[in-house]
Amino acid sequence: MAGSTFGTQFKITTWGESHGKGVGVVIDGCPAGLSLCEEDIQAFLNRRKPGQSRYSTPRKEDDAVQILSGVFEGKTTGTPISLVVFNENQRSKDYGDIATYYRPGHADYTFDMKYGFRDYRGGGRSSGRETIGRVAAGAVAAKLLAQLGISFLTYSRSIGPVSISKTADELLQEDMSTLKQQILSNPLYMPEDNASTKAQDFLDDCIAQQNSAGGIVECIITGVPAGLGDPVFDKLDVDLAKAIFSIGAVKGFEIGDGFGVASATGLENNDAFRMKDGKVTTATNHAGGILGGISNGAPVIFRAAFKPTPSIASTQQTVNKSGEEIDISIHGRHDPIIVPRAVVVVESMAALTILDALLCNMGSKVENLKKLY
Repeated sequence: MAGSTFGTQFKITTWGESHGKGVGVVIDGCPAGLSLCEEDIQAFLNRRKPGQSRYSTPRKEDDAVQILSGVFEGKTTGTPISLVVFNENQRSKDYGDIATYYRPGHADYTFDMKYGFRDYRGGGRSSGRETIGRVAAGAVAAKLLAQLGISFLTYSRSIGPVSISKTADELLQEDMSTLKQQILSNPLYMPEDNASTKAQDFLDDCIAQQNSAGGIVECIITGVPAGLGDPVFDKLDVDLAKAIFSIGAVKGFEIGDGFGVASATGLENNDAFRMKDGKVTTATNHAGGILGGISNGAPVIFRAAFKPTPSIASTQQTVNKSGEEIDISIHGRHDPIIVPRAVVVVESMAALTILDALLCNMGSKVENLKKLY
């Protein structure tokens, strides 16, 4: 199977299956000298860990990470970093019947068509548990980026029909440490308590009806310098879109004003350039921090739309491997909504993309090489 490797200079390869012995990631290209311990990575993994609220799967996993290589005396060595999380609470028997039919909304049918074989225990590589490797690697990338003044504010913008009222620009005016703490202490990772309460009521109704919900994750990246990304095929927004679309349940991506630009005029959409403290800046940020595929120094703002969890207990129609039409009701341990646990996955993929762009950008100017060497 190809397609498990991401990145150019800061490169990751995730491995493992939902009900195998474990899942993990190998990171290649991390510079030497970064202080790193398992607690740094665990803080990220705890944000996607199952069983934290009634809105996530009851599967109990500690998701405790172990560093197998690439770190010595608390610092990265420049060699590949191998990280593993062992699976401890598999219940493969919950998936025995799935071997005979195709679940609506899942990759069962497409995997069979491509490989003629699939790991039906929780979806194998197409399971959301694959994202553990991404998040572990994202924790490493985010720690390195923090030393360069680049930070992330990532949260649930909407759950089903319930959306927060503040724009990204308005959230940027608030105290970041207080806002991040509010998001982390909220079961849905929303930055507004009123919206969260309404969203929880909506989800309770979905659960009562044996149904599920989708939503939108928004990510704001501050401190990104101007000049990241390459024109044509390797634009920064293109790389971000690929990174986010690689997350299994994502069905939509937009940056800046996104689809809203289709109904705007040029005067409304263009971001006027101004001078502030001797530096070029923009009066607005409709572009979401990227012009011509290259960062312009403004905050990078994007959103990802997640589909409802396809595993629901309500009766659904499907076909089995013999070609017979049947009705099914999926049982087992499933999230009624993916969005809250996906917040850190989105942030991790964004961190991996930005760090990779920084490393690739080091050779874009002769003066950069002179500074290095």
